[in-house]
Amino acid sequence: MHRVAATASYTVQFERAPKPEPEPKGRVPRVARTLALAHQIDRKIRAGELRDLAYAAEVLGLTRARMTQIMNLLLLAPEIQEEILDLPPVLEGRDAVTERQLRLIVAEPDWNHQQAMWRQIHEGDAVL
Repeated sequence: MHRVAATASYTVQFERAPKPEPEPKGRVPRVARTLALAHQIDRKIRAGELRDLAYAAEVLGLTRARMTQIMNLLLLAPEIQEEILDLPPVLEGRDAVTERQLRLIVAEPDWNHQQAMWRQIHEGDAVL
């Protein structure tokens, strides 16, 4: 029996793996998460995935009153909603803007007045 020697050659490239993106610091402000939830619930109701707000509250384990508070965020002027969704991450401590602070703004039907009220709390001139 004859043994045959075999030779194999490979090309190996040694490269450094790309550095992973650093984890974002901080957390998304609660009011931004709540507004995003309101939009998601609204989309699901319009798509027929959820019957109505009462059913959505039941599915999410919320009271109807809390569901109303959440969904009322959709009554904010679109520019305010955009600014809320673009709020910077909270690095430490409390959120700069809360859903509770926005309740007075939500109750104002005029978007121009809403924007003036928003500027007051967003710029820190007043506490509502």
